[in-house]
Amino acid sequence: MAEEQNPPRGDGEANGAAAPEGEVQFAIQKIYVKDLSFEAPAAPEIFRSPRWEPEINLQLNSEARRLEGPLYEVVMTLTLTASQDGKTVYLVELQQAGIFHIAGIEGPDLGAVLGAHCPAILFPYAREAISDLVTRGGFPQMLLAPINFDAVYQESLRQRQQQAAGGEEPGAAQPH
Repeated sequence: MAEEQNPPRGDGEANGAAAPEGEVQFAIQKIYVKDLSFEAPAAPEIFRSPRWEPEINLQLNSEARRLEGPLYEVVMTLTLTASQDGKTVYLVELQQAGIFHIAGIEGPDLGAVLGAHCPAILFPYAREAISDLVTRGGFPQMLLAPINFDAVYQESLRQRQQQAAGGEEPGAAQPH
């Protein structure tokens, strides 16, 4: 029977240790809200409106940076705007972040972990924070639909390759 390896704990154990040659390590060190903002410029008038049929616009972006050794910070930025009758009803801006211990993964595989896997881990926390904030703002609960971060990451790679080749298609969507 193979000996089990314990992943690094969130208390700093093994933060600077590199994975033995060929061994992959992945562990969540910390998940936190880095920045959060809520605005309801249409309040209180919107609460008197007989109908609630907002248009929802979600913008999503993520960035990653190496902190030290095998530690990386991934920050997912979500901007959610609800509009009705051409007016912004509410605006939520959230930076949901995490620190991840990642060792034994390099090159394109590391890009995929930082660009798809880590944001997929952060998204449920962001979804909960947004839902709670919108409800506390006096509005009906906002549940964001699940997102396929692998597909989003692959699309952003395709668009970057296309831009690098100078062949951007007119009207092509920008990466989220």
